[in-house]
Amino acid sequence: MFRPLLFLLGLVSVAGAQSETLELSGRGQLSLFLLGDWKIDTAQFRGQGSISITPLKESVNAACNVTVTYPETDSFDTKARLKLRVEADGYSIAESSVEGKAYGREFSLRDGYGFYCNFTDRDLRGRPAQKGNYKVMSVGRIRLAADILIEVQIMADSFTEDAYQQLLGAIEGMEFKPRRR
Repeated sequence: MFRPLLFLLGLVSVAGAQSETLELSGRGQLSLFLLGDWKIDTAQFRGQGSISITPLKESVNAACNVTVTYPETDSFDTKARLKLRVEADGYSIAESSVEGKAYGREFSLRDGYGFYCNFTDRDLRGRPAQKGNYKVMSVGRIRLAADILIEVQIMADSFTEDAYQQLLGAIEGMEFKPRRR
């Protein structure tokens, strides 16, 4: 009795999901899947692509930016090198954050590997939410392949709120389909 009900609930949640696919300059495709009400904008430029995710509901204060680049040299061929770069990139943000230091956390990814750092704005902590003024931010990088690097920025009012979790889930659940050679 419960199995058909769980299956039906699973189908309903998948049916409510949005998806967006970004062509990766002949290297393959990157697909993101989002639960909730979001507006997804993609852009293709020479040498990079981007995905911008913003809420459709005025009451939600969160956003996500994803930038895909195609480096000529693979500077992040090990997890250790990528984690070190992410923590170094977060140094200037960390100075004005509650955390005070950039601590690299590993993304739970299907394809590639990546790290991100969480930061809390010390000036906004404990204050009421303001649209477009985010209390928390996660910044990171993902090495999808030797020639595909993704930069991620997630902003919200709390790391535990649904909006932040939906955006983090979209990043961690993205699918990469490499071009067949």
